[in-house]
Amino acid sequence: MTGLSAAAAPLVIVGPTASGKSTLALELARRTRSASPLPVDVELVSVDSMQVYRGMDIGTAKPTAAEQAQVPHHLIDLVDPAERFTVVDYATAFEAAMADIAGRGAVPLLVGGTGLYLRAVVDGLTPPPEFPSIAAELEAEACAVGEPDGTVALHRRLAELDPLAASRMEPTNLRRIVRALSVCLGTSRPFSSYGPGLQTYPEVPFRMVGIDPGRTALDELISERYRRQMQQEFLEEVRRLAGRPLSRTAAQALGYKELRAHLAGECTLDEALDVAVARTRRFARRQQRWFARDPRITWIPHGSPSEMADRIEQLEP
Repeated sequence: MTGLSAAAAPLVIVGPTASGKSTLALELARRTRSASPLPVDVELVSVDSMQVYRGMDIGTAKPTAAEQAQVPHHLIDLVDPAERFTVVDYATAFEAAMADIAGRGAVPLLVGGTGLYLRAVVDGLTPPPEFPSIAAELEAEACAVGEPDGTVALHRRLAELDPLAASRMEPTNLRRIVRALSVCLGTSRPFSSYGPGLQTYPEVPFRMVGIDPGRTALDELISERYRRQMQQEFLEEVRRLAGRPLSRTAAQALGYKELRAHLAGECTLDEALDVAVARTRRFARRQQRWFARDPRITWIPHGSPSEMADRIEQLEP
């Protein structure tokens, strides 16, 4: 049985959005904290690039106040949505959180779906420098041409400067293309030349488990999450953010972007939700492909939190 203990390597739970990572993590934490005769204090560490923003709660599926009261959570509600927050900022906050948890003799349980954040802290990757002004110029260039042609044109430009980096990303992923191309232009060296790269998977002092719902089930889980979030007044949450400045990352948050368009009168609510569901499904596919490349992850099928927790406890240590 591979439980959570102070002696075992920290456990990481990953998977696509809406796959049930947070509910599984809570189930494992509750079991371990109430175990007899040796209960262990478990604290959850979010690995989510959107849960760091204060006021963006429903749409990011952030743990509720009641859930946070049951089990301590870290790395959520770190900054306002207008603030710029990078993977380097996350890695710095992660180190502080892990030291804090260790200082209390508690056990960390990492949970989330932001692959780059996870690789940064699990593998200790140091990202290349950032060039905001160059990135802004590239985004403006793509916008002037129009989507998706503008993004595809930038991808072709990246392929000329760094064929390896271009081959590792979809030609329609504007954020990743701009990031890589801005580094190429700002440093005069290929983006793919920095560090060992994301294609290397060394041994790490973490146990990694992934949830695999399957494509059809995942599509329905995403639709169901949006139905549930709308019942929880997701639209009102977005309305409260309307008119406020948002960072580039926060402005792209799944669901928020589409509902903001509806509130601006650009589409009906049903149209906004249809686009949000479709965009979230595409994002989930990218998450699945990202994590599927990591041979260190042990996969379990989707099920109830109790069923998935049982499977994890039955894994070989």
